[in-house]
Formats: sequence, structure tokens, C-alpha cells
Amino acid sequence: MAQWGKLKYAQKRCLGQSGKLIQDTGMLYHGARVGIAVSGGMDSFVLLQVMLMRQRILPFPFEIMVLHLNPGFDTRSHAPLADWLRTRHVPAHLEVTDFGPRAHSKENRKNSPCFFCAWHRRKRLFDLCRQYRLSHLAMGHNTDDLLSNFLMNMTHNATISGMSPKESYFKGKLTMIRPLLMVDKSTIRQACRQWALPLWDEPCPSADSSKRSEMTDLLRDITGGDKRIRKNIANGLRRWQLDRTRRIS
Repeated sequence: MAQWGKLKYAQKRCLGQSGKLIQDTGMLYHGARVGIAVSGGMDSFVLLQVMLMRQRILPFPFEIMVLHLNPGFDTRSHAPLADWLRTRHVPAHLEVTDFGPRAHSKENRKNSPCFFCAWHRRKRLFDLCRQYRLSHLAMGHNTDDLLSNFLMNMTHNATISGMSPKESYFKGKLTMIRPLLMVDKSTIRQACRQWALPLWDEPCPSADSSKRSEMTDLLRDITGGDKRIRKNIANGLRRWQLDRTRRIS
């Protein structure tokens, strides 16, 4: 790892846990073409950094392409990402959409703005994967997302389901992967600062009122703010989700 200098604990944790998950689940293979969905938030940006490093470590070649969909509140907000990618010669598709404003307009009468925006974003990402003949779509979901997703499914849908590290779509033509699923948000936050990744604020009116933020509050109530209880819940869900993924694979 000399080419990156001496890594700090959080950076090592992100790199190491992603590598272990990739190996345990067989996420990647020789010649894979991976689209990395980068929103500009710390999770997806750290994922990009980690995958670029993994590209040099893994014993087989795979390609990386960044996919960024600007939600349309500020059409120039992704400029820091464009500059960062340009200096590192990383291929990318950067696109300005109108998903955000439409989600908060009269067009969206049935769903929450977050659901509307996420649905259209995922559909467009799938279209881009097809357009560029990508075999994988990498998402920046972490353990905190696994926790909130589990609670959301249980409380809103009456189902017990989590968030798989690896999922197949379109009869196996596309595989969605989540290399950072075993890493908690606080570690990702530290690694993001240590790598000095150029984040930016997206002026979304619903940024602090999503269902995920509600689940974060619920989890805080359940644990009473006790970090040990939260860690035990997270570790249990990690093991359950990984075992489930292995059985399905």
C-alpha cells in the first residue's frame, strides 16, 4: 500500500472490510465492468476511493466508471466531483436531471419526495448500466443503512428483510453490489476526512425528513443511546445478512 502512503485506521477499515466482503461473496470477477453510483455524499465518495484502490490490489483486472445523477436543485453542484475525476483520469457519466424539483412538485401526489427521486434515480442508473454495458452497479450503502432498512421493512411493510451485499437483476445481466455494507457510518465519515474528499451540500428541501432519518431516531430510542447495544444489533444484522447472502449464492 506504499503508493497511497500510510493509511489510518478508518481508511484501513474501509479498504479491509470491503475486500473481505468482495472475497466472501464473490462480488467481482476478471473483466467485470463496474459502474459506481456517486451521489456526492461521503458514503459513495469513500466507495469510489476504495474501489480505485481495490482495482490495484485484486489479482484480476476490472473496469470502473462513475455514474453521477445531479438531482437538479443546483446544476453546477457536482463540479468538485468532475474536477476530482478529471485529475485522476476516471471515466464518468455526469448528468443533470430534474428528479429533485419534480419530486417536490404537483406531479408527485402519491409518494414522498425521497421515494419519487430514488425511484427515478435507480431507473436511470439501470438505463446507464445497459447503455455502457456494465456488469455491476456499486452502491455506497453501509451498516447504518442496513439497520435503517431492516427497521423500515419491519415497521412499514411487516417483512423481515435487510440489504444484500450482492443482488442479481435482469436475469443475471446486472449485479448490484454494496462493498461497504459491513462498515459503519462513523468509520466512513472519518475515512472521508482523512482522504480529504471534496464533498458538497445538495440543497434538497427533504434532506432531513426522510424515512431513513425517522428510522435513525427510532434506533436511538430503542438503544437508549447506548453504543454497546447499537453495536450488538449492527453486528447481529451483519452476520445474518452475510449468512443469508452466502446461502442464496
